[in-house]
Amino acid sequence: MRRRGGSVLVVAFAAATSLLASAPEAVEIALPPPPPPIPAPPPTPLAPDELAARTVPVVVTIDASRGWTGTSGTGIVLTPDGTVLTNHHVVSGATDITAVSAATGLIYDVDVIGYDSARDIAVLQLGTANGLPAAPVADALPPAGTPVTAFGNADGGGVVIAAPGTVIAADRSVMVRDSTEGSRKRLTGMLQTDTPIRPGDSGGPLVDHYGAVVGVNTAGAIEREQQEPSESAPEAYAVPIAEALAVVEQVRTGVGTDTVHVGPTPRLGLGVTTARADGADRGAEVLWVSFDTPAYRAGLEAGDVVVSFGGATVSSTTDLEQRLRTRKPGDTVRIEWLDGDGRSRTADVVLEDGPAR
Repeated sequence: MRRRGGSVLVVAFAAATSLLASAPEAVEIALPPPPPPIPAPPPTPLAPDELAARTVPVVVTIDASRGWTGTSGTGIVLTPDGTVLTNHHVVSGATDITAVSAATGLIYDVDVIGYDSARDIAVLQLGTANGLPAAPVADALPPAGTPVTAFGNADGGGVVIAAPGTVIAADRSVMVRDSTEGSRKRLTGMLQTDTPIRPGDSGGPLVDHYGAVVGVNTAGAIEREQQEPSESAPEAYAVPIAEALAVVEQVRTGVGTDTVHVGPTPRLGLGVTTARADGADRGAEVLWVSFDTPAYRAGLEAGDVVVSFGGATVSSTTDLEQRLRTRKPGDTVRIEWLDGDGRSRTADVVLEDGPAR
């Protein structure tokens, strides 16, 4: 019995060994590559009514009061809690600002949380805003010939109106005139279109034919060249959306620059122009001083020339504006100026809270 059992074990082992030895070799089979993915069809351009239905809800109409006068403009909602883009010239000098959401009809008090006057962009915050639809933005500027549409509070009527047109060119420079105070400035890097925008459209969205924002409309009065015909085609300009969003990101850092002011605006209480002598800029000449302001209490008078602010030399109006942008209300600053007799005078002033400038 033992011998037979042992034989069975040997046979079983031998059979297993035989099976292992005779197993076929593995053959590697090359599978064909997967087919390429089917590209998604390009988005279909929106019909005018569809474009309006998508864009109007992300717009606010703006009223900016300057005492007895005021300005109407437009804003673009960036976040559901009410961060809004508009033009700086819409809110510059305003003492009271309100906005109406085209989506909800609600009226909001507005705070200016930052701005860049050189790029004509201001960043606003709508008080108590919540759940507002936000605007989609384009990844790149549209090329010349692309259809675009400007939306805005045309002529301050409180109704958002579409103005269709076409991109003419990018990276254009233009001289504009502020319709409220008559000041002029040169804007660079602008997107030029032939959309027939009007006062009140300032700060509104310029959208492509898919409804994405490509620029912020700037409807300042254009200083045309004299040789241009008076009945030329509509001419409009917009700040590219990437440029505008760069100002938003700078404001969100909470740190200002020479051109971007963050937070409440400090007020000195005077108007100035660049003083020149012997062909060179010599300071900021005082044109007027508002009653009971820091400048008034310091003893500054019309005709004086500010030459230093906070220890930094002031050679021009631009210098003084740049120095002010880096300050906040409540800061104590030493000012040096030359009076009407050419004598140097200094005073420490405490800056007040004032309107955006």
